[in-house]
Amino acid sequence: MTLLTFRFAPSPNGELHLGHAYSALLNRQMAARAGGRLLLRIEDIDITRCTPEFEAGIFRDLEWLGFEWEEPVRRQSEHFSEYRAVLDRLIAEELVYPAFMSRGEIRAFIAETEKRGRDWPRDPDGVPRYPPLDKALPTKERRRRIAENKPFAWRLDIEAAMARVPGALSWVEFTDETMAATHTVDATPQAWGDVIVARRDIPTSYHLAVVVDDALQGVSHVVRGQDLYAATSVQRLLQDLLGRPAPRYLHHRLILGSDGRKLSKSFKDTGLAALRQAGVSPQDVVRLIGL
Repeated sequence: MTLLTFRFAPSPNGELHLGHAYSALLNRQMAARAGGRLLLRIEDIDITRCTPEFEAGIFRDLEWLGFEWEEPVRRQSEHFSEYRAVLDRLIAEELVYPAFMSRGEIRAFIAETEKRGRDWPRDPDGVPRYPPLDKALPTKERRRRIAENKPFAWRLDIEAAMARVPGALSWVEFTDETMAATHTVDATPQAWGDVIVARRDIPTSYHLAVVVDDALQGVSHVVRGQDLYAATSVQRLLQDLLGRPAPRYLHHRLILGSDGRKLSKSFKDTGLAALRQAGVSPQDVVRLIGL
């Protein structure tokens, strides 16, 4: 019998807060209830913001909470060659293209379009979708710009990608942490437009890396915050394109600050290290987050 596998996957670009504690301990609780495995993954592809100091802080906080995980810990920054191989496949299959427009150029293009009375579409996060200009560039022009070291990112050609998927995309979502009931969610990756799947200097993105990692690590259940619910559509598309299995999902409630907003790593008063130094116990944290 295959064991169910859960994972907690923080990014070491700041200190953990109460929201992270809820996600980590909920994963622990569900894995224990199912008699499954619990993994820790360090998602540190952002090499400019992620630091060894923040990673060390993650380990201190999780050990203090009593969160235990299997070894070895997978660090994404140690597996760029694996992501590059997957990216090369997407390039060879003409499912991605180099996108050269700067943020300023994107804003100017959209402003000009909207000046003519056409509303520009936004993605589920409210960010304007990427304009289609680079998708129409001839191969020779793309190569010339790359040879001249023009900055670019690899974007998924959403139309080409959707054309490769046989039938409708969906995923299985648990209705609560007891895993007693599920429902099927229709995936809508086209709502995001042509998302970034890699950058010139980093051969992956969050979407691509998480799909590769979950498959390689045999993750069967992804338990994470409601703020990533819409992003699951993009990951389901990549899973189908790459022939990776689709985990089951639970997008849990978010822990909010006193102002009603989602917690951020910039909120020092809810940081686990600050709470620990103030004399708060792990049991107090469990009560604070409502577990």
